Amino acid sequence: MSIYIYNSCLSLAVFLPILFGFFILIFGNDSKAYYVKAISLLIAIVCFLLTCYIYNFFDPSDINTQFEENHKWIGSLDINYHIGIDGISLLFLLLTSFITVIVVLAGWESIRNRVSEYMAAFLILSGLMNGVFVSLDAILFYVFFESTLIPMYIIIGVWGGYNRFYAAFKFFLYTLLGSLLMFIAFIYLHKISGSFDILIWQKIKISYTEQFLIFIAFMAAFAVKIPMWPFHTWLPDAHVEAPTGGSIILAAIMLKLGAYGFLRLSLPILPDASISLSGLMVTLSLIAIIYIGFIAIVQDDMKKLVAYSSIAHMGFVTLGMFIFNIVGLEGAILQMISHGFISAAMFFSIGVLYDRAHSRAISDYSGLVSVMPRFIVFFVFFSMANCGLPATSGFVGEFLVIIGSVEYSFPVAILAATSLILSASYSLWMLKRIAFGKLRVNIDVNKDNSIDIDKREFFILGILTLVVLFMGIYPKPFTDVINLPAKCLLEHLAITKL
Repeated sequence: MSIYIYNSCLSLAVFLPILFGFFILIFGNDSKAYYVKAISLLIAIVCFLLTCYIYNFFDPSDINTQFEENHKWIGSLDINYHIGIDGISLLFLLLTSFITVIVVLAGWESIRNRVSEYMAAFLILSGLMNGVFVSLDAILFYVFFESTLIPMYIIIGVWGGYNRFYAAFKFFLYTLLGSLLMFIAFIYLHKISGSFDILIWQKIKISYTEQFLIFIAFMAAFAVKIPMWPFHTWLPDAHVEAPTGGSIILAAIMLKLGAYGFLRLSLPILPDASISLSGLMVTLSLIAIIYIGFIAIVQDDMKKLVAYSSIAHMGFVTLGMFIFNIVGLEGAILQMISHGFISAAMFFSIGVLYDRAHSRAISDYSGLVSVMPRFIVFFVFFSMANCGLPATSGFVGEFLVIIGSVEYSFPVAILAATSLILSASYSLWMLKRIAFGKLRVNIDVNKDNSIDIDKREFFILGILTLVVLFMGIYPKPFTDVINLPAKCLLEHLAITKL
């Protein structure tokens, strides 16, 4: 039995949440809401334990793809069900399964209508995102990559805010159009290689002109997904209108699909184009870090502020990837994982406030420390982590990217370091207005004795606090599994300075 689980654990991580999501969708209803939530939580925990099992048996010293499965799918076109992981994929599997547990818990009380559809959408989305991270066949990658749009579109469109239809349509249209160019690039790569196997594509010789055009096609899909400036305009709208769980999964996982695409496809398959266009990518990254940081400062909507903050932080990710040294590349990967935890905590905290006062406007809050002291303790911590405070996970990734940037270009490092000032400005300015001063909030505190966070909310924020602290103080379990694949990627690009 253990051998079967070992040989099929990646398939289980992908299809177990999908199958149970459809099971809940078919047989669940609001009269069975408690059982639907309990089953969803159980499946989410099982999937997380399964990814922990994968981590436990993963060998970080093995350069080859691990837990690999390769079966014929469409034989006439040489399209296979080919999956496997390296250390980079492993961390994203862990992040996705962990955040899915958080999302199920986050919607436990706030979602009261269509509970089965809500939980099913997130379970299915979790499996589809896992599919992206393990795919080694381009068509399989494309199917999972595009399929994630469907449950996310439904989540925003059904449980979102007043302008949810506009936000859902904008999200779907932007990401779909970019992905179509990627699909055309896949067809061309199959034409010149005779295969859809991503590992084979990494070994074939492609002329510079072909690489350049394919890189632009890939960039159209991945830059929108991250999103990079100037392809970012869909994200604030999507975040503002999405329910709390939707904002959590969007910021924590879905933005990483684009960055993962650069790591898995653009850099190893198109090394010459990646190097020649690195100046463009670095420039766009710095614009995202600085310009978007200033935009975040002037926001009054808490969700918009954190959404713009996410764009700025993802600028660090693309910067770290395209400065082409091991410190920057590891920093970019760690920044993605860290941002997953911190953004989840920030959006959940905003959801806690919205559940009580039904407002996301910063100007509607003041003096919450006097009535919600436990909540404010957590909110202070995560605001500090969002600024990159040492001993938190937010510091590790940003610090490594800045150090890597010094090796690449000192002026670039100086510009990147301004993010620390900007992130402190918008995070602490929001915190100051919400937490301190005279109490001003649209809640009758005398009648509502449970205004502070309850046990469920305390547990969620407590778990996220421990993870952010653990990664910030002891990042070794994360760096151990990404060090070898990061080195191999740079060696493949033939420009490593190790």
